Amino acid sequence: MRLRVVAAGTRLPAWIQQGYEEYAGRIRGEFTLELVEVALGQRRGTDAARAVRQEGERMQAALGGRPYLVALQVAGRPLTTAALAEFLAARLLEGRDVAFCIGGPDGLDASIDALADLRWSISSLTLPHGLVRVIVAEALYRAVTVYRGHPYHRG
Repeated sequence: MRLRVVAAGTRLPAWIQQGYEEYAGRIRGEFTLELVEVALGQRRGTDAARAVRQEGERMQAALGGRPYLVALQVAGRPLTTAALAEFLAARLLEGRDVAFCIGGPDGLDASIDALADLRWSISSLTLPHGLVRVIVAEALYRAVTVYRGHPYHRG
């Protein structure tokens, strides 16, 4: 099953890319994790809403098909590692790919939120959008290890 992180932003610090790749590279077998970056919208003055809409349009174009869409939102549903592992197992049984959408510095577009099958909160904190990629990759890796019965997770 293909897991895709669809994230706004293309020029992030090297440590973010390295952190993401560390965990994405550990996911093999029946699961694969890939990153799809979409360019940030043009931010001129105080018109962040227009930029967020542009990012949403780019995300929709990058989704392709109709994957199970997970919107990363502060106000979303928190999941334990065990619940995330169960979520992945259910999607695997359905044979449906999953896309995890991460907004840019001003959040996720409402159009993506409206399409979402699940709104997931990884924290009640507001986090830098680049760091969220790393956290999501590690959380997915951890959930895959739970699914497989690997001892990485000691929860």
